[in-house]
Amino acid sequence: MDHVRIVEVGPRDGLQNEPSPVSLEDKIRLIEDLARAGVMHIEAGSFVSPKWVPQMANSDEVLKHVTRKTGVCYAALTPNLKGAQRALEGGADEIAIFTAASEAFSQKNINCSISESIERFKPVMNHAKAHDVRVRAYVSCVMGCPYEGDITPQAVAQVAQQLIELGCYEVSLGDTIGVGTPGSTKRLLEHLLDSFSPDQLAMHLHDTYGQALANTLCALEMGVRSFDASVAGLGGCPYAKGASGNVATEDLVYMLEGMGLSTGINLDALIKAGNQISLTLGRQSQSKVACARTPTQHCSQ
Repeated sequence: MDHVRIVEVGPRDGLQNEPSPVSLEDKIRLIEDLARAGVMHIEAGSFVSPKWVPQMANSDEVLKHVTRKTGVCYAALTPNLKGAQRALEGGADEIAIFTAASEAFSQKNINCSISESIERFKPVMNHAKAHDVRVRAYVSCVMGCPYEGDITPQAVAQVAQQLIELGCYEVSLGDTIGVGTPGSTKRLLEHLLDSFSPDQLAMHLHDTYGQALANTLCALEMGVRSFDASVAGLGGCPYAKGASGNVATEDLVYMLEGMGLSTGINLDALIKAGNQISLTLGRQSQSKVACARTPTQHCSQ
């Protein structure tokens, strides 16, 4: 059976956008619930400045105290060498770096140009290589930017090429504000697949316009087999007004299973994990599947 890898970003990309503090215990419970559901790659935290992303301030404690399940990768987002050092000291199994295909978004998000961000990553890559740790990369705004509008596939390819040349094993293509459609997804991937193999690419699709699953299907048809998702549809982007969370992991798993594709994830256990963190946060799950399968959950309209 064809396997699809799911990278769960809810504990980081989801919780980082919460307006109220999320306790250490609740973060750890979410990560452990996800691992018990069969999720094999979990982005557990972020080592960015707590001034800018206060919800991630205790990521080192999360990594230190979470009960780890054999075979699960517990990853962390890092903006620079200092962040990478802290992540590896905390026990991250893998690190992720992030830049953008939009110069304006790069300046807003990480206060530097795209080229400057690439330079910052070089010591990160050297540090990771010295510790035999793999590095994954994110590129934000691959189909649209809140400041620049449409982004060309050529701009995305240029950034992705630099990240692969640095030594990143995979580049996750982020539709940060969720404006992509199957048409723009196809155009982007047609251009990228002239230079990259499908196993070098992943998709990170926000569902702001309700297009994430349709865009996922398009990417699947073009050979991509790695997708980011956020349990209960948690998240957004603090630097992209109006952006909703990633595609809900429950909805993605349901669709993939219905297509006969393997994820290794137990959907019922995943729904429970999403419902629990939604209850903790005092909100309804944004997963349509969770709403349909759980009588007490009601989808927001």
